[in-house]
Parts: sequence; structure tokens; C-alpha cells
Amino acid sequence: MKRFERLRAWVFDLDNTLYPPHMRLFDQIEVKMNSFVMNTLGIGHAEADEMRSLYWREHGTTLAGLMQNHGVDPVAYMDEVHDISFDALEPDPHLAELIAALPGRRIVYTNGSAPYAARVLKARGLSDAFDAIYGVEHADYLPKPHASAFDRIFALDGLSPAEAVMFEDDSRNLEVPHALGMTTVHVAPEPAPAEHIHHHTDNLTAFLKKVSKYTGG
Repeated sequence: MKRFERLRAWVFDLDNTLYPPHMRLFDQIEVKMNSFVMNTLGIGHAEADEMRSLYWREHGTTLAGLMQNHGVDPVAYMDEVHDISFDALEPDPHLAELIAALPGRRIVYTNGSAPYAARVLKARGLSDAFDAIYGVEHADYLPKPHASAFDRIFALDGLSPAEAVMFEDDSRNLEVPHALGMTTVHVAPEPAPAEHIHHHTDNLTAFLKKVSKYTGG
């Protein structure tokens, strides 16, 4: 844990990272994704659901697959799939306090859109804890885990990977940060042991409380 003493940039994924999976916000988005695919491509639910999952695995996001294979407008897609209720989210003032106390720069980097991320942060009471929000649109809709996406976002923010940590629920999205020299934290109910994962936690708030002992927060 002493590695956290030297860190000056803290990068957080959004969905199922800055809120726990049991709040199931992303379930609504998956329903919207399927609906968009069905209506846009004129296919049934089963085929749309299979395509959504396949494109996520092969391209990093369903949107990336839809753009590459079907020329889908990313703005229209994002507007539709993020038109959801945020009532399932609850404020977490302790988490907000812990993040705000981290030394250096604190950013959100999501494969969703920045406006959607801002609404999630507001519902969680985390808006004031962060210095910047980057959505997939800031990388021209190229998503994690592509290395070029990380390069674009980190260059845009002026972030030095050697002094940074990435918190992420999707373990594959930690491979590039690890290769860049970042500390990596897998935030998920179950660990996924791999060489590119330094830490695992199923409770971000509890983990950051431990980190605060080394950062003076």
C-alpha cells in the first residue's frame, strides 16, 4: 500500500466503480441498448442482445461495434441509452470526503458520455470531489481498453502514468494502465487475479480509507 504515497493522479471509472453493482443502474442502460439496436437495425430482441454483448467483447463497447459495422451516429446512441432514471443511486458523503482528500488530480474516465457521468456523480454526491470528467467522446468514441484511447485522454489531461492509479470494474481495462506504469485497482465483487492487477477491492470506500493512511488524507 505504500505505493500510494507517491501518487498524484487518481483515475476512476464510473459504472459499477463509483457506485456499487447492487444498485444495478447499468441494467437500465442495457435495456436501452437493446432497444436502440432493435429499432436501428430492425432485428429482434434475442439477436440484438447477442450483438450488444458480442460488440462489447470484441470492440470494447457496443457503440464502437455499431459505429464500425453499421455507421451508427454516436451522439444519437448516447442520448438514447443514457436517458434513464438515477433514483437507484444513493449519495455517499464518506466516499466523497475520501476522494476529495486524495492528493493531486482526481478525474473520472468512462466509456459512457461525460454528461451522463456528471449526472451519476450528482446523484452520488460526488461532483465536487473531482477535477475533470472524460467520456468516450473525448477520445473520438474510441473506448477503453484500446491503448490509443488511454493515450488521448491522458494527454488531454496532462496526466503522468507513473504517478497515477486507475480504479476500474472491468479487469481488461486495467491492462493498458499497468503497461503504462500506473498502479491498478480492480473494483469488483470477485477478484480476477492477473499480473496487470495490483489490488482488488469489493468496497471502494473501505479501500480508500486504507489508502488515506498513506496519503495523509
